[in-house]
Amino acid sequence: MSERSCLAIVLAAGEGTRMKSARPKVLHEVAGLPLVCHAARAAQAAGHAELAIVAGRQSDEVLKAASAVAPTARLYLQQERLGTAHAVLAAREAIAEGHDDILVLFADTPLVESDDITALRKGLAEGAAIVVMGFEAADPSGYGRLLTDGDRLLAVREDKDCTDAERKITFCNGGLMAIAGEHALALIEAVGNANAKGEYYLTDIVEIAVARGLKVVATVADEQNVLGVNNRVQLAEAEAAWQARKRREMMLAGVTLIAPQTVHFSHDTEIGADTVVEPNVVFGPGVSIAENAVIHAFSHLEGAQIAQGVQVGPFARLRPGARLSENAKVGNFCEVKNADVAAGAKINHLSYIGDASIGAGANIGAGTITCNYDGFLKHRTTIGAGAFIGSNSSLVAPITIGDGGYVASGSVITQDVPADGLAFGRARQTNKDGLGAELRARLKAEKDARKSGKT
Repeated sequence: MSERSCLAIVLAAGEGTRMKSARPKVLHEVAGLPLVCHAARAAQAAGHAELAIVAGRQSDEVLKAASAVAPTARLYLQQERLGTAHAVLAAREAIAEGHDDILVLFADTPLVESDDITALRKGLAEGAAIVVMGFEAADPSGYGRLLTDGDRLLAVREDKDCTDAERKITFCNGGLMAIAGEHALALIEAVGNANAKGEYYLTDIVEIAVARGLKVVATVADEQNVLGVNNRVQLAEAEAAWQARKRREMMLAGVTLIAPQTVHFSHDTEIGADTVVEPNVVFGPGVSIAENAVIHAFSHLEGAQIAQGVQVGPFARLRPGARLSENAKVGNFCEVKNADVAAGAKINHLSYIGDASIGAGANIGAGTITCNYDGFLKHRTTIGAGAFIGSNSSLVAPITIGDGGYVASGSVITQDVPADGLAFGRARQTNKDGLGAELRARLKAEKDARKSGKT
């Protein structure tokens, strides 16, 4: 089957009306990835298919999104919305290229798995002209029904066109199908619009094929896999289902999730075995974590690379460009952005480290800030190996603290510190005996006067 050429046509022309959104429906996201990209990924995973995107409104944006996962995807416009068969024919040029398999997928069905699509292609390889993805519905209301005779599929009947007897059928149409390339154009072009909605239904090719003596069959997928997204409620349902799958996948791969239902993954999150993730952690896009790390509770990570043995959090934020080497630690209420933290370095609490390089074994005291922005440009801070930065220090970039350098607590450092040097950047303390009591009395008098209305 892998030698068969394949064209996947992803129908992405749905509007965002029911989403109550200015964006096309298929650009809404599940796990941080647009719906259209989920369909594209599934098609590619099932056989390196060429991809054709059929879109309507804001088609350039749809293609741009799909191209992030399928750079060679081609765009075809559906100028009028006259049904699924009409949408597929928008890609007539691609269909006519002579592919062995034609897959028709829907961009608003983000949970379909590559195995489901592989099953469609397998049916074509075994001689079927059409393979339809079906499912057993808990409640078939609203779905098209699959009318079968043994192993043969005879027709797909839309709910509005069903007889009372046909509405009792629970084997329903999942929407996705595969068509043998040699028959595809002839079958689709033969579709008429004599139905309740006056549209050209792609599902009508089943009866057309049967009438022509061609083999038509159905595969069975899980109902969840063919969940369509038409509104924000269904989008949330799809997100929840995707997250549940990812959590299970992570745990089976050796990752410990203390409270799985509270952890939120991105579509591209990678975590190594024996890493522990505590409750209420959110992974944004671009996070990779090696083995034996610990991500403590209430942390938010995005665009971060974390080596083995690292500890993060609780209540930590890692932003894009954060790179933490072996056994480094970023503690509670710390934020790290575009910074390299070398092996064994510690940023334990209440610090902001942005646009910086932290050397191996360095210690960053509580409340330390790298002052990286001057209102126009970002500047870099370099802290050497084994350096010690005292609590409540502000490092005004660009600046370099040499290896073994020591910065006294409460300093504002504006000049480089040499290796093994000690830097003080604070005013000398002066004590005024008795002045505290005098100041307190004066302030109290002012407060009392305000209360009495005298000032």
